[in-house]
Amino acid sequence: MKDMLVQVEPLIPALRRYARALVRDRAAADDLVQDCLERAVGRWHQRRDGSVRAWLFTILHNLAVTQFRQTTARGRHMPIDDAGERELVSAAAQEHRLIYQDVLNKLARLPQEQRAVLLLVAVEDLSYAAAADVLNVPVGTVMSRLSRARERLLQEMDGVAPGNVVALRSMK
Repeated sequence: MKDMLVQVEPLIPALRRYARALVRDRAAADDLVQDCLERAVGRWHQRRDGSVRAWLFTILHNLAVTQFRQTTARGRHMPIDDAGERELVSAAAQEHRLIYQDVLNKLARLPQEQRAVLLLVAVEDLSYAAAADVLNVPVGTVMSRLSRARERLLQEMDGVAPGNVVALRSMK
């Protein structure tokens, strides 16, 4: 144990400098060094012959990388007392999923030829001419189907079923 203390203690300031450079926060750096030293003490018997300095810096670096990955996955930690209203409020994710599913359901209700044109032009960003080539129809047909598809989808989104719309006739 004394041998370990003699080898590790002089390296602590260098470990702290490196940790501070990595995490840029004094308290987090001190925690990282403490975790490093704790791991080194617990695994002292596992070290290989070689530089204790390099071994400790490897442990510190690997702990920092793990901490960065966890922070990325979880988001940064913030004490609740320091959090403002912006940090505590978030939009409900399920609402976006429900809207997305609703749009897909209403898109599925479109006639196949209107849905195909709408997907090619609006989603796949094809030109009218390219969509006409894909569907093997004239460009005018693509334009009229797209217009009808957009109108019908808009009616569906507004809650007006196409069957409930009364067609107006023009009078001459």
